[in-house]
Amino acid sequence: MVIFLLAITSFTVILDFMIMSPLGDMLMKSMNLTTSKFGFAVSAYAFSAGISGLLTAGFADRYDRKKLLLFFYTGFIGGTVFCGLAHTYPLLLAARIITGIFGGVIGSISMAIIADIFPLQQRGRVIGFVQMGFGASQVLGIPIGLYIANHWGWQAPFLMVAGLAAIIAVLILAQLKPLTAHLAVQSDRSPFQHLYHTVAKRNYRIGFLATALMSIGGFMMMPFGSAYAINNLKVTNEQLPLLFMVGGVSSLFIMPLVGKLSDKVDKFKLFVVATIWMMILVIIYTHLKSAPFGLIIVFNVLMMMGIMSRMIPSTALVSAIPEMSDRGAFMSINASLQQIAGGVAAAIAGMIVVQTDRFSPLQHYDTLGYVVVAVSLLCIFLLWRVKKVVASKPATKPPIPIVEEAIIGESGFGELEEKLTT
Repeated sequence: MVIFLLAITSFTVILDFMIMSPLGDMLMKSMNLTTSKFGFAVSAYAFSAGISGLLTAGFADRYDRKKLLLFFYTGFIGGTVFCGLAHTYPLLLAARIITGIFGGVIGSISMAIIADIFPLQQRGRVIGFVQMGFGASQVLGIPIGLYIANHWGWQAPFLMVAGLAAIIAVLILAQLKPLTAHLAVQSDRSPFQHLYHTVAKRNYRIGFLATALMSIGGFMMMPFGSAYAINNLKVTNEQLPLLFMVGGVSSLFIMPLVGKLSDKVDKFKLFVVATIWMMILVIIYTHLKSAPFGLIIVFNVLMMMGIMSRMIPSTALVSAIPEMSDRGAFMSINASLQQIAGGVAAAIAGMIVVQTDRFSPLQHYDTLGYVVVAVSLLCIFLLWRVKKVVASKPATKPPIPIVEEAIIGESGFGELEEKLTT
């Protein structure tokens, strides 16, 4: 139940962010936006999410994680409704900032819950299932969102996301049990002292830097993906939902498989293989001039395989760095830097990519591919350092009492304990 609730919560948050990319061409044409303005609209969410995460990091380990999740998820719903009501560029910017303030923290709370409940040996497959929200957003959310946008305008998909999220918030309130075990191991007297102690730890900073650079590589191509497909690869507006849907379907199959694989093989080696695969496909895809639609789908799926396959082992490794007493703050800061780095990447991409008019091909998109490759090489080195940090930590027992509290209650605990022991 915990995995399901976190997965569908992740689905709505990711969809809210991801829908900006396929709506990019529609937004730029309807509001007469330049590529730099649209890039800033995308990065506004990321910057506000990053700042919010830093401001709330000191408080992240001082409250029941369920209450914290519900608070920020409610704010996220309100911000998404505001996006659906915006009709001008300044209002859209304001709405994205509000949504980012609340939505950007949700992922870190979810990761803290996962790290509290599941040991590292099981964390890869759990993260794989939770991050299926990314694939589900492409399979269901983005095609449906584009269909709705084509009929009722670009604001309608945001209202759809807000309505779905409201239902999920009720489920979280009713089904998720309190998560308070981390409160018993707090030593810092104030939130600011807790924030300082978390940032001051050298091993933690290695994880922060690795996550930030991986986000730069991941976010840089995303904002202009639909505009590149339509204006450079000659994909039609009718074909665009199918392109996203096929990529999403592949993710739904890839994520659980990679999650299980990352629990059986060395997570760092899996990350390296996936990164090299991704770099090769990024160079090929960003240099396409025009190609049959079927070939574009194939390259897009192969590139998504690399991107998705490196996310799971890297996230699992980084999640093993913090101690239980610091997990909320660590995950919050980590998510903040991830969002800020993504915002920087989107803003830089908006300055690199040029479009002379609303219907002309994007220029210098291939340059983004080279930048992504360079950043990805640096990520391999940083994750190697993360692996060394995790390997130096003493082994810990699976947090069975927290599993009992969060998932099944006392009545079914004996059966679960027997299975874990086996």
